[in-house]
Amino acid sequence: MSVPSTADWSRVRLHVVTGKGGTGKSTVAAALALGLASHGKQVLLCEVEGRQGIARMFDVDPLPYAERRLATGLRHEDRPPGTVHALHIDAESALLEYLAMYYKLGRAGKALDRFGVIEFATTIAPGVRDVLLTGKVFEAVQRNSRNKGAIQYDAVVLDAPPTGRIAQFLNVSGELAGLAKVGPIKSQSDTMMTLFRSPRTAVHLVTVLEEMPVQETADGIVDLTAAGLPVGGVVVNQVRSRDISDDDLDAARDGRLDTDRLAADLEEAGVDLAAGLVDGLVAEAHDHAVRRALEDSQRQVVAGLGRPSYELPRLAGGVDLGGLYELAATLKQQGLA
Repeated sequence: MSVPSTADWSRVRLHVVTGKGGTGKSTVAAALALGLASHGKQVLLCEVEGRQGIARMFDVDPLPYAERRLATGLRHEDRPPGTVHALHIDAESALLEYLAMYYKLGRAGKALDRFGVIEFATTIAPGVRDVLLTGKVFEAVQRNSRNKGAIQYDAVVLDAPPTGRIAQFLNVSGELAGLAKVGPIKSQSDTMMTLFRSPRTAVHLVTVLEEMPVQETADGIVDLTAAGLPVGGVVVNQVRSRDISDDDLDAARDGRLDTDRLAADLEEAGVDLAAGLVDGLVAEAHDHAVRRALEDSQRQVVAGLGRPSYELPRLAGGVDLGGLYELAATLKQQGLA
């Protein structure tokens, strides 16, 4: 388990969570939101990939394009917890809201949607969809008087696209370079980049202790740095508990386990020594030891990435709401939340 990090994330208003598919980035984003809310903060948890992952994790109905109260944050002994709200962002709804808010095209915008203009606008121009999605995230972080009565959030957590496209997703100025060189869209994208490249944003990368996800994490750090985007911490997810000593792991990997002693221990425990049982257990132990050695080597790679790292355990019963709170407590203990 990682020791608590000395990194200070208190200035961060926008926590972007990315990771290779299968690493559990959505789970980490949800746990981070619950952990941040333990400080009495109002937190918004956003998703942009259209999978309704937040609804499934919290066992609620599919989320509309509206901010909904989702859960109470992790409880804290010194203060009442804050609240986590959730928002499922889709590009079409974001464009309609943008037209209504900035151009007063309420009914007219809906008419455009009926004629398919909204879908056309978000598919024909490369980058427009991502700009609309990130634009709504930006609006949630920097609320202004145009969005009357909206909740002022202390922190926004974004369950973002995978590591392979995160730099492109956030680099809205680059995405619009060939589309709009002047005008309100260009001006807004420049303003958004001011936030995304500032200390108020941190892009956290989620990985597991396997070669491909760790390499993609390293590549993602390079891409984010090249784009001038602030790299946050590296969250190592689904870490297996270390319940076997290093000496026993070495013996299992090298084929030095005492099979006679193993058979005697099994018999003493009342286990029927069926044909091949001991050999099968030794083979399983060898495979486990090899896998642990590979994990340890990848942990060293993570340590060399130059970013604060955090570790979350693999939950034996899977991730339910109780599991999310358990992971939130771990992130809080280690200093990310």
